[in-house]
Amino acid sequence: MLKKIKLNFSNPHIGSNPKYKRMNKEYAVGLDIGGTHITAAIIDIVDMKVIDFSLHKESFDSNLPVAEVMTIWEKAIRTAIENSKVENTTGLAVCMPGPFDYTNGVCWIKGQSKYEHFYGLNVRDLFQNQLKLSGDFPILFENDAVCFGKGEVFKDAENLSKKVMAITLGTGLGACFIDKGESISTGDLVPKDGEIYDLPYQEGIAEDYVSARGLIAGYFALSGKKINNGLELFNLAKAEDKVAIEVFEKMGEDLAAIVIPWLEKFDADSFIIGGKIANASEFFLPIFNKKIKEAGSAINVAVSTDNEKAALLGATSLLYTA
Repeated sequence: MLKKIKLNFSNPHIGSNPKYKRMNKEYAVGLDIGGTHITAAIIDIVDMKVIDFSLHKESFDSNLPVAEVMTIWEKAIRTAIENSKVENTTGLAVCMPGPFDYTNGVCWIKGQSKYEHFYGLNVRDLFQNQLKLSGDFPILFENDAVCFGKGEVFKDAENLSKKVMAITLGTGLGACFIDKGESISTGDLVPKDGEIYDLPYQEGIAEDYVSARGLIAGYFALSGKKINNGLELFNLAKAEDKVAIEVFEKMGEDLAAIVIPWLEKFDADSFIIGGKIANASEFFLPIFNKKIKEAGSAINVAVSTDNEKAALLGATSLLYTA
């Protein structure tokens, strides 16, 4: 059995008072929650570093009943805390896919083959009840793509002075626009809410084509064969399956067509690709880069090599003050 969870906070104003200064080490729980996994870690929120051995991942079906999902989430948090040897944490920062009311903690995900039972529920309250936290313990939420983008900025100080567009490729298509370290989600330079997943594209929306389900549908359309996930397609491509490679290349073309107009509008200096599907970049990045160059863009394109740590750092940056 796991020990009783230690989530005692030392100051109820952490995360809400930007002037709060830290004299000693302080730690927060960072969570990266996706459609098929949760990754938990304990973060040093003074130096913005993941504590050694604390990172723990659980894979699960997000369409399980809410109570079962919360039990899995609690296990991930408990394990991370135990492995970190940290006695007290001062906040919980959650990287969460949308649609989601990040201020109030309410989930509005619907019709995306994930978290179907969470629609309309207050996830902050669920965490509070599951972990038996006091009402003023900071539980903060941010979009998964924004967390990823902010984490990448924290990893490379040069990005703090630049305009960065970052995307996450996985069960969905996430995006964020960051200007000098600040997430931009309103105005004419970015799409509505800073999201690109629901942009009209071909016969549907962008996410229908650039996502795991887009890859699965693309492979079925060309081969008549059903696959279960993006990893299967990746393994087929590695085995030199020509159809699988063609599907990834088509996704690279689609991704370029979707993002080029916004890279230009936002006048981005850098474009960073993350998410599970980024691991297959060898198959879609060459055609993507070709399309970018054909459009006359000299933007710096990079693929993140540690998506999860970036997301966790980005989430806990909500609790960070320099």
